[in-house]
Amino acid sequence: MTKVAIIRIRGTDDVNGKIESTMRMLRLYKKNTCSIYVKTDSLMGMLSRIKDYTTYGEIDEETYKLLVDKRAIKDQKTGKVLNYFHLSPPRGGFERRGIKNPFSSKGALGYRKEKINILLKKMI
Repeated sequence: MTKVAIIRIRGTDDVNGKIESTMRMLRLYKKNTCSIYVKTDSLMGMLSRIKDYTTYGEIDEETYKLLVDKRAIKDQKTGKVLNYFHLSPPRGGFERRGIKNPFSSKGALGYRKEKINILLKKMI
């Protein structure tokens, strides 16, 4: 059961309605917001739709525990930890080509496999 971390990189201006509703379903309301989900086929379909506004990858247990310890949001009624987190901008900035290019061409967007853990540690 692998977990996928999704981080919204780009803001809310000029976003298509379908893309914006998909990001709302994933609780990615603002920039630098992270959500954690179990990897499923339907989730991967949603991620392919929003790949030009987010980055995502498989998160390891160590980074997940660090994220919960530092940035957890708890439900006020039940005290249960929710699956989304508000993060800071990354220390040292994003990758060299910025937030408009895919990770495969040295940008910040799209699928980044296990390297999502490096970015999350910079943003905690």
